Amino acid sequence: QVQVEESGGGLVQAGGSLRLSCVASGSIFTIFVMGWYRQAPGKQRELVAAITSDGSTNLADSVRGRFTISRDNAKNTVYLQMNGLKPEDTAVYYCNVVALNSIKRRSDYWGQGTQVTVSS
Repeated sequence: QVQVEESGGGLVQAGGSLRLSCVASGSIFTIFVMGWYRQAPGKQRELVAAITSDGSTNLADSVRGRFTISRDNAKNTVYLQMNGLKPEDTAVYYCNVVALNSIKRRSDYWGQGTQVTVSS
């Protein structure tokens, strides 16, 4: 069993900053990719940022230059530093982990989500 838990969401004014954290725990053999997705009301879930175990990153065009993703492999933790927040960044942010579990089965694991609300 693999657990994924996010923290760090909240309410912030436009132009402000938030830092999201996500930790994966449980029966993990290795983690390939850790990332953040978001889903706004009435919209599909979309990729925000992802990072591989060797540090390669992929950021959505809408957040490039404002958001930074980083990872601590020793702690199975991924961070999303969000600066210059805009009202359109308002969404539930979900952590995604692509990993091999203890029986070497590759799966996607998701957290419960954390709400980010940006007021204008």
